[in-house]
Amino acid sequence: MADTPSSLPRRRTPRASPAADPTLAESSLFSANGAAVVRVKKIFAAEGSTFFVVLGTALFLTVFGLVMVLSSSSVEQYVATHDFFGAFVRQGIFAAIGVPLMLIATRAPVSFWQKYSWHFLGLALFLQLLVFTPLGVDIQGNRNWIHIGSFSAQPSEFLKLALAIWIGAILVRKQNKLADWKQVAVPLVPVVLIAVALVMRGGDLGTTLIILMEVGVAVFLAGVPLRFLVVPLIAILVMIPVVTLGGNSRTSRISAWLSGCSTAEAYQSTCWQTTHGIWALASGGVFGVGLGNSKAKWSWLPEADNDFIFAIIGEELGLIGACVVLGLFIVLAVSFFKVVRRSDDAFVRITTGAIMMWLIGQAFVNVAVVLGLLPVLGVPLPLISAGGSSLIFALLAIGVVLSFVRQSPTSSIPAAPARETVGSLR
Repeated sequence: MADTPSSLPRRRTPRASPAADPTLAESSLFSANGAAVVRVKKIFAAEGSTFFVVLGTALFLTVFGLVMVLSSSSVEQYVATHDFFGAFVRQGIFAAIGVPLMLIATRAPVSFWQKYSWHFLGLALFLQLLVFTPLGVDIQGNRNWIHIGSFSAQPSEFLKLALAIWIGAILVRKQNKLADWKQVAVPLVPVVLIAVALVMRGGDLGTTLIILMEVGVAVFLAGVPLRFLVVPLIAILVMIPVVTLGGNSRTSRISAWLSGCSTAEAYQSTCWQTTHGIWALASGGVFGVGLGNSKAKWSWLPEADNDFIFAIIGEELGLIGACVVLGLFIVLAVSFFKVVRRSDDAFVRITTGAIMMWLIGQAFVNVAVVLGLLPVLGVPLPLISAGGSSLIFALLAIGVVLSFVRQSPTSSIPAAPARETVGSLR
């Protein structure tokens, strides 16, 4: 019986392996690489040059701050605890907390910050109120810290961030009502007054000024008519001298600053810190005395690792090192300004502008104090000075801005087109 085609055994066509067929291997490799590239681009979607400039600058300043905290605090730490690395280790722990929080914040959508703005503000005000409970502690005449066991924090740093987000969310909702001063004033004015009163009650004039600057920039970027700002500005100008002269320590510091620290008594008391800060800067010259070789940190300059760390930078790294630090803050300012200018979202513009005023304004206030251009106000240099609350919330604020940059249409990266495999060619 002749074999029919159906009865014949089927001949199996050997399937070409990638090793036997170089063309197929190349096609598979292209497909795999293409899929991997698409996955990576999905993970880092919308990261343009501004994103990486801000992220890189923030990380560099944080690492640089760790180095300078170690250098400026080692002597005092050894005298107090026989451990050169005490302040450095603490600052490293804070950086290890702040950097992941910043990276997590970059993934949050803009709607998240708007939705929970009231929650952030309520929590920040609650923590600020704890300053006036038995948990609060006085440090050099300022009652702006809470202490629980071995943990201490400064709630006003969180309050700066919460106010920036909250003001942005409130003013966006009132975009069509900004011509009515009553709509602008409520609830903005009462909430800001409460926040400022709580900080001032603790005696922190420096933080109060930073908050007022932050609020002023936010209101200006929101498009509030300038005539509405005249009365609050006059009230602030009248109240600042009254509040400033309300405390003995503040009065003596400002009087000594106005008189130019010309008396021997002032030099031994209120002018000691400013004078030795200027001497440290002057002794650094152009190139500095070398990292770790500061003389001012040998108990000559109080708060050498905190408010006056810029003086140690100038002494050890010279004019060049000080200018590099200032240049990096200018880079941050320009990048923030790009976000404000390019964004079509009013919330993004207002909140970014407020954060920019907080971080960059505080940096230049700190430098002005070290240079003797302003009286001692007790504000740290963001991302560099020792202090956990300042570092963590500064990094978190930068993470908020980076989340805006990620979702900005101008910085989005289009998905890569699918590679055309060789096998699909006809």
